[in-house]
Amino acid sequence: MNEVKDLKMIVADNFCEFGEKVNNHIKKIRNSNDDYIVPLNLVRFNNGEGKAEIKESIRDKDLYILSDVSNYDIWYDYYGRHHYMSPDEHFTDIKRILSAECGHANKRTIVMPYLYQSRQDKRDSRESLDCAVALQELKNMGANEIITCDVHNRGVGNAVHNTAFESVKLGDILLYDLLENEDITDYSKFVCISPDEGAMKRARFFSGLIGNVPIGSFYKERDYTKVVNGKNPIIDHRFIGPNDMKGKYVIISDDMIASGGSMLDTVLSIKKLGVEKIFVIVTFALFTEGIDKFSAYYQKGILDRVYASNVSYVPKEIQELEWFKSVDCSDKIANIISELNYGKSIGDLIDGKTETAVKIKKLRRSYE
Repeated sequence: MNEVKDLKMIVADNFCEFGEKVNNHIKKIRNSNDDYIVPLNLVRFNNGEGKAEIKESIRDKDLYILSDVSNYDIWYDYYGRHHYMSPDEHFTDIKRILSAECGHANKRTIVMPYLYQSRQDKRDSRESLDCAVALQELKNMGANEIITCDVHNRGVGNAVHNTAFESVKLGDILLYDLLENEDITDYSKFVCISPDEGAMKRARFFSGLIGNVPIGSFYKERDYTKVVNGKNPIIDHRFIGPNDMKGKYVIISDDMIASGGSMLDTVLSIKKLGVEKIFVIVTFALFTEGIDKFSAYYQKGILDRVYASNVSYVPKEIQELEWFKSVDCSDKIANIISELNYGKSIGDLIDGKTETAVKIKKLRRSYE
């Protein structure tokens, strides 16, 4: 049996609150008062350069580096101005931490729920292959394992074929939170909808957890002769699903809300079919173009609630809105880190459906 190494975590400035929750969960799991977080100093100079300082020995430790590269509320003074950090800079800080670690740790695991450049996962003609390049950089700097969540394309892990790459499903936690908190007793009225063909697997996953309820999808026809805000505009949005949607409770699921335009188009199109309630479930709620339209749809009774995980940054003012529900997923990440440190399998934790299916069945029985 392999020796279990001491567990230590380095939490980047962009993930402090979540990192503390993970730390506290691990304490409870292990019935320990130990603090697993290693003090870190990420220095930024006024010209934009920086460095990482690890303030405690991590020699021969099992090291986990936690970072939320999507956090857009971290800033530093840059030539006398506030400069808010981009994913590029957050990712560079991960590499700085690996550099400061100097190869002293026994094992290095990167926990990056929002995978850096995950939307640039494939190459079409003369395009950069950013996600694969980033993964190779981490591997070449000594990362032994990379843990992410609901990655846009699981196949991107092939870029580092001899480095462990795991994508943790959080949809089960989000779905259970919805079922537990909403006043819904008739699960047969649910329909799981994918906003496009790419998210059909997630819709089928939710359908199976609820009880094999109907599923549907939207077909998007795009104008590939134009690019608007980095995307080809949608010229046709066609629904493929159950003929009768009147009175249904619809769950629209996807990996993220970016600008929200596509998601809101889906919500409006579904509402026109006569559905009773619409819930949106996403892992990453980025809201890159703000929330005004979401708030307007809620006020008009078009949208009922958005459920999103807390593994990526969402401002407090959005978390407090009536139509938004932030779901804490730190317990699952803590369990994964703890089990990995003990050298145990995390297959069930990554999948999540077995435990959640049992909980949902119990929830259904309470209504029957």
